[in-house]
Amino acid sequence: MDVASTASLRVYVSEWENGKRAISHRYATVLRQVLGVTDEELRDTATTVPVTADGYADLLSRIDSANSVSETMVSAFETQTELLRTMDRQMGASGLIDQMTGHLAALEDALNFAVLPTARRPVALALAGASTLAAWQAIDSGAVERAWKHYELAKRAARDADAPMYLAHAMAEQAYVLCEAGRPALGVELVRNARRSAGQHASPRLRSWLYAAEAEMCAHAGMSDDCHRALEAAMTIIPPGAEERDPDMRSIFLNTAHLTRWHGNVLALLGNEKAVTNLYAALEIMDPTFVRARAGLHADLAHAHLTRAEYDDAHDHLRQARLLASRTGSVRQRRRVDLLSARL
Repeated sequence: MDVASTASLRVYVSEWENGKRAISHRYATVLRQVLGVTDEELRDTATTVPVTADGYADLLSRIDSANSVSETMVSAFETQTELLRTMDRQMGASGLIDQMTGHLAALEDALNFAVLPTARRPVALALAGASTLAAWQAIDSGAVERAWKHYELAKRAARDADAPMYLAHAMAEQAYVLCEAGRPALGVELVRNARRSAGQHASPRLRSWLYAAEAEMCAHAGMSDDCHRALEAAMTIIPPGAEERDPDMRSIFLNTAHLTRWHGNVLALLGNEKAVTNLYAALEIMDPTFVRARAGLHADLAHAHLTRAEYDDAHDHLRQARLLASRTGSVRQRRRVDLLSARL
């Protein structure tokens, strides 16, 4: 699209920031994707709905529409979530903010006006899955407050659906917000609570995922013994074979190959020199479509090489991590690359 000259854009930005110029729809469309924010966050406004005394007809219309949401419609919602998940792992989250916001709004609207449990549960399950994806995308974009709110929405939806696995998954992922905010010990407790809340309802793949997440939180918290115990539990529970999707919970991707990479990441965090072996093994068999995860793996390898004072190798992996992080617009990975680069 055509935009103003660089000199004019500098003036526009100054006027936007000082409230002297309204952001047009045309520029808002670009800025939302560049910054990875919602329209409300960009404009710092909240939508208000006028109050009327005779809104019953509209209310009943929305209730009737929500109750008529069929299995086909719920399936369409889940298909949209799956498409957004695929685009996210290959292209990054920043360019999907508008689609994700609209998708969550449609699901929330359907749930808010669904009356009976038989109508609410399938929509709530779809909302729980979509909200955890949106939350992880927000973490990757550096929008931590939005991520926290999405996780709270996911937990409410999971409780509404009476789905312990979805609740545990949202709780455990929410621990990453705490960890990156500098409270890894609190993150450890949240993941452990998530694991206990799932109990026997959790599938083996989810239980393994929860133990691996606990191991990562423990590594950040400096709890080495607890970390190794959680890693051992994760490796013991993971189902054998190449299958990576959990049939009981499609948002979980985990097999032995993924767990090998996770193991290497945790060992690198602990400063264990054996991390390099696990990470190179994971790099050889990693699915190339997981672009953002591949950026993280190169950052892990840079971290592991720095621990061994192998600075040339660390520099090479940081360069690849930075390229992939820039390709996906990952603020989280770029921040990590910057922190590691400062150690060279």
